[in-house]
Amino acid sequence: MQVNRSMIKTLSTAFSENFLGHSANWYKQFIIAFLVINPVVFSISPFVAGWLLILEFIFTLAMALKCYPLQPGGLLAIEAIIMGMASPEAVLQETIGNFEVILLLMFMVAGIYFMRDLLLYTFTKILLSIKSKALLALLFSFTAAFLSAFLDALTVTAVLISVAIGFYSVYHRVASGKQTDQTEHDHSTDQEVIHDRRAELRQFRSFLRSLIMHGAVGTALGGVCTLVGEPQNLLIAERAGWDFMEFFWRMAPITMPVLVAGLITSVVLEKTGWFSYGATLPESVAATLSAYNDEQEAKRNHRMTATLVVQAVVGIILIFSLAFHVASVGLVGLMVIVLLTAFNGIVEEHQIGHAFEEALPFTALLVVFFAVVAVIHEQHLFTPVINQVLAMDRDLQPIMFFIANGVLSMISDNVFVATVYINEVTSAFQEGAIDRAQFDMLAIAINTGTNLPSVATPNGQAAFLFLLTSALAPLIRLSYVKMLWMALPYTVVLSTVGMIAIVTAF
Repeated sequence: MQVNRSMIKTLSTAFSENFLGHSANWYKQFIIAFLVINPVVFSISPFVAGWLLILEFIFTLAMALKCYPLQPGGLLAIEAIIMGMASPEAVLQETIGNFEVILLLMFMVAGIYFMRDLLLYTFTKILLSIKSKALLALLFSFTAAFLSAFLDALTVTAVLISVAIGFYSVYHRVASGKQTDQTEHDHSTDQEVIHDRRAELRQFRSFLRSLIMHGAVGTALGGVCTLVGEPQNLLIAERAGWDFMEFFWRMAPITMPVLVAGLITSVVLEKTGWFSYGATLPESVAATLSAYNDEQEAKRNHRMTATLVVQAVVGIILIFSLAFHVASVGLVGLMVIVLLTAFNGIVEEHQIGHAFEEALPFTALLVVFFAVVAVIHEQHLFTPVINQVLAMDRDLQPIMFFIANGVLSMISDNVFVATVYINEVTSAFQEGAIDRAQFDMLAIAINTGTNLPSVATPNGQAAFLFLLTSALAPLIRLSYVKMLWMALPYTVVLSTVGMIAIVTAF
């Protein structure tokens, strides 16, 4: 009996130490509490349990730097399915419905990995040539918006992440080498130098963090404008029967004022330093990057030049392939991988495998997220909101659809929210409850509502969630709460201008 007790105690201790790795004990206790409470709440009210699950999943995202959300979020999703809040078939259907997004993550992000030399080369030139941080922020935001209007926001975000990691790696490698040299030659540690290095690193992290957030919001500014900018745009255009240009012109009365307001906001934030913006590139870091750039230029041989040329040519092929939709985005990404590896001589499996390390954990997390979306669908959590909005006065419906879509997109996936709403509005139109003009106004409100206010949280847009859970986030200390804080001014400006534009246009 004593042996059994000792064994049980040993196993219990081992389990408690292994559960969620090195996460803080209070965080582990919260997850255990969620797993215990959920069945009790579900037995009382499945509807309440569904909303509780959403809040719990958001909590796991908020603690992404404590523990990657795949494990705690996955446990919550598994429990929800076991309890019957959603069926495995429903999860499969949600996953199949978003299969193009999964393909994109698997192949396009890996394709961007093989273009990192060209991206680092190009953006280093831009970073070193533009001294004004406000102008640099404006450039990042506008470039991300322009690219997202023709490419997928996740692809553009992958580019931003790759560039930022490249900058950080260069600085960290050079700075570490300097520290080693000092320790070896001086045989002493200068506390003032260490303090200066830490302050320099904090400023550099803040600098990168602000640029990345400007770029991330830029993907939303551009993504809302065109039929191909976001996945739900294509669905809405299909239901409405709009082609590329008609979609653009119908959205323009809302999207163009919002775009201008968003770009102005980026400049204002950098000039004022509000909401953790305004950090400039430390002179020592600029010197480090400049020295690295000069060193690379001096070492560049014909082979390295050929590598950059190949990446540039494939980059042009990538842009035109996506702009003209020659194939699914994920399949275009697979083509990019094949071309870049073949013509740059990367033919060993272990060399190729590194490209997939960044995206596959997030792909798994996204499927877990689809399980939560399946719960939302199966438990009809959004139905009361939809019914209330459709019951309102005709003139109030566009603005209320914008607000309702925006709020729900902040806590759920904007693609799912748009899908639910456009399907309901299409049914109402087919049943004669609304006319064609009203249907068009509501379709515009749904598209802008799901794309603009959703920048408030990483839950709303897959690109934001990808950024939060990427390898870059811990390097630049971009936590869930920090992202909320830095996105807040954009959320207020984009939502306010969007609502004013809708009221004015309709």
